[in-house]
Amino acid sequence: MFDDSNLIVGLEIGTSKVCAAVGEQGADGALNIIGLGQSRSRGVRKGEVVDPAQAEEDVRNAIVEAEQMADVEIRSVYLGVTGGHVRGFNNRGVHPVVSADREISEDDVQDVVKNAKAINLPTENNVVHAIRQHFFVDGQDGVTNPVGMLGSRLEVDVHVVHGNTNRLQNAIRLVKGLQLEVDDIVFNGLASSLALLTAEQKELGALVIDIGGGTTDYVVYADGVIKHTGVLAVGGDHVSNDLAYGLKVPLSRAEKLKLEHGAALVDDAVKDQTLTLTNELGLPIKTINLEHLRQIMSLRFEEIFQLIAQDLEQAGLFDYLRAGVFLCGGGARVPQMASLAERMFQMPVILGRTNSISGLKSALDQPEFITAIGLAKFGSFKTRRREGKSPLTRGLKGVFGKLLQRP
Repeated sequence: MFDDSNLIVGLEIGTSKVCAAVGEQGADGALNIIGLGQSRSRGVRKGEVVDPAQAEEDVRNAIVEAEQMADVEIRSVYLGVTGGHVRGFNNRGVHPVVSADREISEDDVQDVVKNAKAINLPTENNVVHAIRQHFFVDGQDGVTNPVGMLGSRLEVDVHVVHGNTNRLQNAIRLVKGLQLEVDDIVFNGLASSLALLTAEQKELGALVIDIGGGTTDYVVYADGVIKHTGVLAVGGDHVSNDLAYGLKVPLSRAEKLKLEHGAALVDDAVKDQTLTLTNELGLPIKTINLEHLRQIMSLRFEEIFQLIAQDLEQAGLFDYLRAGVFLCGGGARVPQMASLAERMFQMPVILGRTNSISGLKSALDQPEFITAIGLAKFGSFKTRRREGKSPLTRGLKGVFGKLLQRP
């Protein structure tokens, strides 16, 4: 059995599946995935818990499977969060350096970050992350770590991710009801980008799009830091609904058609092709036009990419994306999804795979497991930061304590 003190577990309670990834942290800080558990998700809609009893059962099943595969006992998790209520924006904080010698200390850094977080959020909202971007010392920009520098005015740009406190609490309470501790909550899009991107890709500039069952999360990195985040409350389940409506078939049949015959683009090969649907006795009941099926899917995925592109255009971020677009999540598995994204964004698109993480090959290469693995990677960064070994997490400032203390 593995040493429990080195265990880090990521838990994603998604719309279509619950996934738990068990990581073991080596002496060098590297993460090794040793177990993975998954379960069909029934009590979640658009990334948020709507039926706690069902969701609890599904989480329990995923945790038990992960424990059995890794041969460990799971006591705590890093919990992924998403939903249409989650928002991100950039803000700047200012702090005068008052020490006699004008040398900037760690306390000054904490104070300026605190000032950057002191924003007028709606009273029902709570900050999930305040991610440091760049510091300014007396107007000098591009400072990554100002401690030890001389200056009278310290400023910092941060990216703030926040969400509705009660809606975040629902997932936390569910996990705690299973006698598990929640080490921290993490925005799913951030977790996915941590699992996917190399330091060089973050520096060059990259867009990560995580297409789940009920939501699509996206994150923009540039100059090594997060510049932008967003959530669309639209995902693969909406495609199934569109198919059920457009083809006039039950939702379960629409889901099956999507998985077996779907694609993100309509090509000439499917023109005039039809599918014959049969009933339980094998008797034909309906004929489906394959081109029509793919048109319905293509239009919905096109809309998702269009909304993201419009948001990035508005934020003036397209010129920063020199490493291209990275796709993950179950939706990334749809055939020709990368080709559609290339057409929409006019840049290279890569089907994401985890980087700098070892372990279960079967899990590391699957786009639908990337978020859970990224949650474990976030946990490994936090652990290394506590031990003073990781400069990577200087920007990943968790502010989860307040959430956990609420009833």
